[in-house]
Amino acid sequence: MREKPRILDIRTLARTRLFHVQQLELRFANGVETTYERLLGSPQGAVLVVPLLEDRQVLLIREYAAGTDRYELALPKGRIETGEGAIEAANREIQEEIGYGANHLRQITSLTVAPGYLGHSTHVVLATDLYPQRMPGDEPEPIDVIPWSLDNLVELTAREDFTEARSIAALYMVRELLDG
Repeated sequence: MREKPRILDIRTLARTRLFHVQQLELRFANGVETTYERLLGSPQGAVLVVPLLEDRQVLLIREYAAGTDRYELALPKGRIETGEGAIEAANREIQEEIGYGANHLRQITSLTVAPGYLGHSTHVVLATDLYPQRMPGDEPEPIDVIPWSLDNLVELTAREDFTEARSIAALYMVRELLDG
């Protein structure tokens, strides 16, 4: 294993309600010094939930994505609030976004996206034995809920409005888990 670079200095470049941009001055083991920037998310991370009905149907959501400036299909997701664990956050998020709670929730894995500059983890949770339960959420408009069969993932990933890598990875992982 290589020795991690030594952090010589950390400066905040910007801070918003959601993000914290830092500049790091680093010295690598070979003596090279350089500057990196990173974007930090919530320290608790976020959850991405795979709500699974008994017939291998998952419940996707369609909502506006500001990053791509279009409506995207994805799995329900959201940040873990202070004092909440991943399982509690997952159950809350599906109640807010799809109008279901789950009797069984299981954390499958944790994912990062672009770890070279983004310090954020997403915890993938499988939710089964669903029951109708709605909680008010913080979305500015109603979210469309779209059932999709796990047996049609190739068709789903070919869609122009289904590009969120965490959702794609989570669905393939859950399908493999179910297929044993």
